[in-house]
Amino acid sequence: MNMSRARERLVVIGGDAAGMSAASQARRLKGPEELEIVAFERGHFTSYSACGIPYWVGGDVTDRDRLIARTPEEHRARDIDLRLRTEVTELDLDGRRVRARDVDSGEESWTSYDKLVIATGARPIRPDMPGADAAGVHGVQTLDDGQALLDTLEGTRGRRAVVVGAGYIGVEMAEALINRGYEVTVVNRGSEPMSTLDPDMGRLVHEAMEGLGITMVNDAEVTKILTGEDGRVRAVVTQDREFPADVVVLGIGVRPETALAKAAGLPLGPHGGLLTDRSMRVRGHENIWAGGDCVEVLDLVSGQDRHIPLGTHANKHGQVIGTNIGGGYATFPGVVGTAVSKVCDLEIARTGLREKDAHRVGLRFESVTIESTSRAGYYPNASPMTVKMLAEHRTGRLLGVQIVGREGAGKRVDIAAVALTAGMTAEQMTSLDLGYAPPFSPVWDPVLVAARKAAAKVRGSL
Repeated sequence: MNMSRARERLVVIGGDAAGMSAASQARRLKGPEELEIVAFERGHFTSYSACGIPYWVGGDVTDRDRLIARTPEEHRARDIDLRLRTEVTELDLDGRRVRARDVDSGEESWTSYDKLVIATGARPIRPDMPGADAAGVHGVQTLDDGQALLDTLEGTRGRRAVVVGAGYIGVEMAEALINRGYEVTVVNRGSEPMSTLDPDMGRLVHEAMEGLGITMVNDAEVTKILTGEDGRVRAVVTQDREFPADVVVLGIGVRPETALAKAAGLPLGPHGGLLTDRSMRVRGHENIWAGGDCVEVLDLVSGQDRHIPLGTHANKHGQVIGTNIGGGYATFPGVVGTAVSKVCDLEIARTGLREKDAHRVGLRFESVTIESTSRAGYYPNASPMTVKMLAEHRTGRLLGVQIVGREGAGKRVDIAAVALTAGMTAEQMTSLDLGYAPPFSPVWDPVLVAARKAAAKVRGSL
């Protein structure tokens, strides 16, 4: 008797990096005769670089579509039933189905699934205060958010901008607004910008921002946002000051978008992200996977789960999920927390643990900071670089590295990221056979100089 296998249906919630990477990889491994794929995306765009939005707003990227890696039409051409402007509002785990609502018409319908991928991303934190939802106040997480901000900038007569928060998005958006001719104030509740760095390294970023003409206001908590008679923002208020504003950008971080998952009773971690195993399968649920900014991941250095919303992770998650759904086998072992950014020509990078991270997980450590240059000191355009390194007390195991410097500084953090992933000690790092020529590095690369100093401090010879 001729028996044909029943076709399975994969439902994907979220049309950006993790979701569409998972859908595309599953499609590579299983054709439409074996696997039907339905993807829901509440916005207008798919598979885009959210990390590129500040550079689009600032004018470095002139065309929004250059941020789009794969259009909806390209996905549909690969037999993926992609439904834009459609928001999933409910998960019925027992019935294996999802309820979706057409954002424009309001029409709702149920779609059944055999396998489900949750890739709902993260949402910008909006402070719970008067005026936070006023016209002219923007979070920047999606291309729709970026377009809304650009519309405001082009339709606003005033040229005063306030950025609330000084993390990656806050710092990058401050520079973008300066590039657009705005007078920019950054209000930051921390002692220095870039709280992903230790304050002594954040101070270097502070100085660079002020050099761009950005007004930095640290140790300040925003209490409310004032609006005019037209309902638009007119000022940002802290505990003791008021800053006039024609536009406000919220750069105070994001939270995992897991309201759907929480309502369905799926397991969440301490940071509100979905918990998965190493195959990115949601813990305790055989046919549900999750990836991207809505999940928590294992920090290989601290051994704890963390929420680290980055496109690099999301794309890897999607590849792992799609491979497993497609019948292969793949795992995502964890991260070491590597990130890089810039302010004008100042490059900022970090990986591993900060001092407060190490203290929080009970690690004793030695800390060293060195000054070096990006090239041999005698070679033209050698620029200064500061490297900070943390190594575990007694064992010398590398715990973290932070780098702030000019051209050629930022990507050096990748050396440390590999060393962290491999569990190397500072002593072992000093023997790394790195590339050298005067145009690229001093004889002793700055990261290795820091490793030598850290190893010596661990040995007690400093």
